[in-house]
Amino acid sequence: MAQPVGLRQRSSIAGAPLPARAARQQHLRCAGSVRLAVRAEAVKEKAKEQSQEQKGAPHAQPPRKFEGWPRKRTWQQETWDRVLESCEDVASHLQRGIRELPSTKALDRLLVEGKGGTLRVQSDKPVVVILGSGWAAHSIMKVIDTDSFEVCVVSPRNHFLFTPMLPSTAVGTIEFRSLLEPVRVANPFVDYFEASCDKIDLEGKVVYCTSKNCYEDGFRPEFQIPYDILVVAVGEQPATFGIPGVEEHCYFMKEIPDSVGLRQRIQQQFELAALPGTKETDMRRALHFVVVGGGPTGVEFAGTLSDFLREDLKKKYPELMPYVRVSLLNATPSILVQFDEKMRQHALDNFKRLDVDVRNDTPVVEVTKDIIRLGSGEELPYGVCVWSAGNAPRPLVKQLAAQIPEQAQYQPGGRPSKLAVDSYLRVIGVDDVVALGDASLYVPERLPATAQVAGQQGAYVAHLINRGFSLGAGGMEQPPPSKRVKDLTLTDRMHEMLAATMAPADDATAKDIVYYNRAFEFFNYGVLAYLGDDKALTQIELPGTSIRLTGALGNLIYKSVYITKQVSFRNRVLILFDWLKAQVFGRDLSNY
Repeated sequence: MAQPVGLRQRSSIAGAPLPARAARQQHLRCAGSVRLAVRAEAVKEKAKEQSQEQKGAPHAQPPRKFEGWPRKRTWQQETWDRVLESCEDVASHLQRGIRELPSTKALDRLLVEGKGGTLRVQSDKPVVVILGSGWAAHSIMKVIDTDSFEVCVVSPRNHFLFTPMLPSTAVGTIEFRSLLEPVRVANPFVDYFEASCDKIDLEGKVVYCTSKNCYEDGFRPEFQIPYDILVVAVGEQPATFGIPGVEEHCYFMKEIPDSVGLRQRIQQQFELAALPGTKETDMRRALHFVVVGGGPTGVEFAGTLSDFLREDLKKKYPELMPYVRVSLLNATPSILVQFDEKMRQHALDNFKRLDVDVRNDTPVVEVTKDIIRLGSGEELPYGVCVWSAGNAPRPLVKQLAAQIPEQAQYQPGGRPSKLAVDSYLRVIGVDDVVALGDASLYVPERLPATAQVAGQQGAYVAHLINRGFSLGAGGMEQPPPSKRVKDLTLTDRMHEMLAATMAPADDATAKDIVYYNRAFEFFNYGVLAYLGDDKALTQIELPGTSIRLTGALGNLIYKSVYITKQVSFRNRVLILFDWLKAQVFGRDLSNY
């Protein structure tokens, strides 16, 4: 099966768009080669013919209601399932470690074809396109089977970022690169393209992309990638709620450039206030640091900033400390709603002791270059404003949600937002597309928008793809992912015997097909939040109970969990050294 990746050459002649690929294969693991026709119309006609010939293929028959699916499994079966998957992951990593890197990557296999100068890559394996490089995408990359699939990752960010510790980088407790893992390091056998996806042809199964980088004359290459399976894991962007001035004057806490700019601005404000002749009113304004948002990100930044001011800047700028002020503005009645009332009160008491002014029920209505206007009419002069008041869907996700009619009933307020997915994380209303993390809306139940959820969803989809199940159409009444009995492997048989992850249809009309009997389940391991002064809140969820810790002991658990959750041994070592350096030598005050 030939799967092309088209790339428009740098030419004055407009490149002809790559035709849509023919109908869906009978099974993703089948081999062979299918030449795409040059003209799109010919491809569509061929697709119709092949669709009629695929009798008996999974999901070719009219969908039946699968009531009571997935079937209930015992806790022993669920445990065996996770044990088997862990063993598969270990074996995959060991095999990847001893394999030689491919001598040619995707860009080395480009073939020139057609008068328009279209370039394309031929692959004899099914193509899995992953959009994004965040928690869900990274989790898939780590365990996906690159021997059986051609995996193409498209993202303008060429690395994974451990976002929960991003606030620490803005004050120098941890260096930026200690939280990163490049995509090409996470899995050297995937084809990575540093680009953005502009649009998706769901019917033709093609993604259209534009390079993030450009040549000296401004030319920015564009290309198309046909896919067999599409994974949408682009996350979300900071939400401004249409408030004037937020985009222009506030710092976000989403990416490394945000943290870099914020770190420089904090240092610049102190240097500005330290200049001779600076008026007292100007010093108070320049040294007023405002954090908008009472969630974990806003609270953790307020805590880490308080540490930076008290432990490092106070020693270097003692004459300025009477003018320093930190405010935390929260539009809702309480901060840290993920925790119980007692722990929230502990956070408020800790902030009061650290002189952090927490103001609940205080919405922001406008931000100018030096004033924050509140809903009450009050105006706050400020020097630095950090905005962490929530997230909003990306344009690509809204575009997809509006493109699929079946999505309308799940969109809040009738406006395109996240992509609604079924129990198997398939996008409702379209074939062979899954959406993960913040880009998805899990219809069976409401899930928190956390890294935990995205990481677990990525691992779930990776194992589903690795085992060769045909995803089919997404929908709450659509058949589960399926596989032919004759294609079952030894691994499948072990999962079937020990974990009951496969089962035939209830009516037994298709005896040669088995269906996936495991829906996605989120296991909440708890939530963490750093409060400053080596104090943290730790809420660990266990079967039937939960453990709640605060203060110094909570901070010990906080650091232990985050150091073990790092994606590589390298990151663990770097973070440990960063903590040691900050403790012994203090945080770096260089501004560059």
